[in-house]
Amino acid sequence: MSRVELRQVSKGFGATPVLRAIDLVVEEGEFVVLVGPSGCGKSTLLRAIAGLDDVDSGEVLIGDRHVENLPPAKRGIAMVFQSYALYPHMTVAANLAFGLKLAGKDRKTIDTAVADAAKLLDIEHLLDRKPKALSGGQRQRVAIGRAIVREPSVFLFDEPLSNLDAALRVKMRYEFAKLHQRLRTTTIYVTHDQVEAMTLADRIVVMRDGLIEQVGTPSELYDHPANRFVAGFLGSPQMNFLSGEVVDDGPGGRALELASGERVALPTMDATTPGAPLTIGVRPEHWRPANDRGLALRADFIERLGSSVNIHLHQQAPEAPSLVWHHVEPAQVREGETVRLMPDPKHLHLFDAGGEAIASA
Repeated sequence: MSRVELRQVSKGFGATPVLRAIDLVVEEGEFVVLVGPSGCGKSTLLRAIAGLDDVDSGEVLIGDRHVENLPPAKRGIAMVFQSYALYPHMTVAANLAFGLKLAGKDRKTIDTAVADAAKLLDIEHLLDRKPKALSGGQRQRVAIGRAIVREPSVFLFDEPLSNLDAALRVKMRYEFAKLHQRLRTTTIYVTHDQVEAMTLADRIVVMRDGLIEQVGTPSELYDHPANRFVAGFLGSPQMNFLSGEVVDDGPGGRALELASGERVALPTMDATTPGAPLTIGVRPEHWRPANDRGLALRADFIERLGSSVNIHLHQQAPEAPSLVWHHVEPAQVREGETVRLMPDPKHLHLFDAGGEAIASA
């Protein structure tokens, strides 16, 4: 396994910049997940590490080697794509062995590597089958096995689970986690699914418009997002946002006054100025039932999830965004009913007019 470092890496297609002076370090044995909306540059960044796309400027290091001018085969990486890219006319065993044959390995080495990978991935019983006779999950295991037999220093995964159904994605996430625990190979994994990122990553890299917005552990990004974009991107359901103006609220206190005239108490005075615009963020699980001082919210739709519910709430002010309350136990709330809620002040996130986090309780 090897450390991966990017220094001021930039890449564009024509006049369109895709990566903008990216700096990133992935430590040996780390599992790092790149996330962000479509077009943010995460797959291009992975391809730049792999050597499939040349960088316009900057440095790419794998281990202690500069590889920005080396072809993919010389970089010590193995990449698994969304499409699996298996050879349909070859058996599973032949697919696993193909790269080693091209590398000129002897028969004994190839047979041992194929057998070890098949055992690790529980596909020993599939070695004589061809890809068309495999399920989606089995094909994915074969694609991973083809990467494993090469004993790379870095694994690169480009949305490997996006073609699978929901139940199989959950199972394969578990398989990926187990595989990394066993191999401890440095892994960089691209996904658009933030649930995959939260469950798999040692650290998450959140990208937008070719820039890195924040890097951190899943809990760091969830509990202490650097800005409103990261706060809204991570979490399902998404964080709720309430915008308004800071006002004095009684002796020694301040509050956020909403367009409806309702107020939400703020946890700190140091970072707030009366009259300033402010947005607060509230995770769906951090609403609390309140008395008459709570926000009056109408339950428009209730998602029943078995042991919990998501209650979609309508604010009083015109054109105000809807809110979501995640209740761990089925709440005795009916659609059309008005409830009064307040955010838990211990879990309140504050963002300035530019969307940057200014305080987090």
